[in-house]
Amino acid sequence: EHSASGCQVTGGELLPPESGGADALCKAIADAAAKEAPGLGYSVAVRVLPRSRLSASITTSDGRKLPEQGFVRMDKPLSSGAFERFAAAIAAELAKAERSKS
Repeated sequence: EHSASGCQVTGGELLPPESGGADALCKAIADAAAKEAPGLGYSVAVRVLPRSRLSASITTSDGRKLPEQGFVRMDKPLSSGAFERFAAAIAAELAKAERSKS
């Protein structure tokens, strides 16, 4: 259950249908965050940019803005595997933020 977390995707129509789209992207982020930073609430705003690029702005539930995360897929279209790598980078930032708080 990821009730404390929000995920908005802008430009989801640019994602290849076989990737699973915005829902798959948000699920990958939620799964990675639950593993790396369990219990940490966050909101993430992902922008899908042309030429297989993703950008995410992350805010923790206590209002801290984390470094923007970017992802570029040069060689092929975005896929669920690419989503998982992008999600892992976001989750790593969340885990770092959680550690730096204490």
